[in-house]
Amino acid sequence: MRFYFFTLLLVSWINLHAHLAGADCDENCPDKPVFTPSRLVVRHGAPTSASCAVCEQDCLNGLFNLEKSLGVSTKNGTTISWTVDRMTEWDMLTTCYYNNIKNGQQCCTILPITVYQPPEAVSLSVSNHSGVLLEGQQYTLRCSVQDVAPVGNLTVTFYRGQRSLGQLQSEDQTSKKPVTETFDLSITPSPEDDGGQFWCEAKLDFGVEGPQRPPVVISQTFTATVHYAPQLEVSSHPDPIIIAEGNRLQLNCSAVGNPDPSYSWTVPSEELDPSNHSTFIISAIKPAHEGQYVCFVSNSVGNFSVEFSVEVQVSYTVYIIAAVIVVAVIFITSGVILYMIYYKRYRTGDFSPWKNLRSRVRHRTVPTAE
Repeated sequence: MRFYFFTLLLVSWINLHAHLAGADCDENCPDKPVFTPSRLVVRHGAPTSASCAVCEQDCLNGLFNLEKSLGVSTKNGTTISWTVDRMTEWDMLTTCYYNNIKNGQQCCTILPITVYQPPEAVSLSVSNHSGVLLEGQQYTLRCSVQDVAPVGNLTVTFYRGQRSLGQLQSEDQTSKKPVTETFDLSITPSPEDDGGQFWCEAKLDFGVEGPQRPPVVISQTFTATVHYAPQLEVSSHPDPIIIAEGNRLQLNCSAVGNPDPSYSWTVPSEELDPSNHSTFIISAIKPAHEGQYVCFVSNSVGNFSVEFSVEVQVSYTVYIIAAVIVVAVIFITSGVILYMIYYKRYRTGDFSPWKNLRSRVRHRTVPTAE
């Protein structure tokens, strides 16, 4: 009876000592246990396994074991195999140890175990805003990651199209269980962002010891509508325009903007009708059209104006040619008229140079003898 009690007490002491393994064990002993793999990264709910080579010499005649809170272990010599059918814990502590009979110390190695869960959902929104975005104003993109573990290994990347806008990581490096966390990134929209698709990506990264394909979950896309002031597509300071009279004049102040810009013109001559188009055209310019043309471009966000200085060069060659033509026409017409008049008289006998000459000789009376 006493022997039985003593045996029971000894076993209890051994088990208690085993459960206290790791509390004061030496993790830097020369002949320490070795886990394969040296680190476990396992998805919550998935199976896993590892083995421990307890020692080479120091544990051969001593007590060794595997301290665990989940799974089963089997011994084969100084090797302990550990298997878990379904990982149901978030914070695991698995220790392989032995008692060194030479010095009475306990030597151990703790297996690092990371239990992870990919995000249940990832969503992107613009914080405290709805509707269109305005150029130049600051907004906050918010990426919400739900039920992810461990959040300390999470990297959130914001994208516009395929271009990365920035990466953020959680400041919480201690939580083992799933948590929900939001990540904010400030942006200042530009015209290039109009129609752009924004989204965010949540990735658990465990390095080379993690899954070959790190767990990644992406959000829905957010298509941005950005309102921005008109932007001129041509030069905002055009050179003075010198154009010959009679030529075609075309002035252009085309711009892009959201909403679409509207146009109005002021012109130097009342002969010209105002335009509400981006171009102003005169098919044949006159000297009276010379002066300043101003194009006003505007939308609900902003406006600007473009001024064109137009100088019309008078072509005197045209006038000289016209004068020569007029004189020639007059001369020819006069010649034709004179010719017709004299020709008509000549044909009817009313015209004779000798007759005209004789008519100029005064007749004299010749006296006759009586």
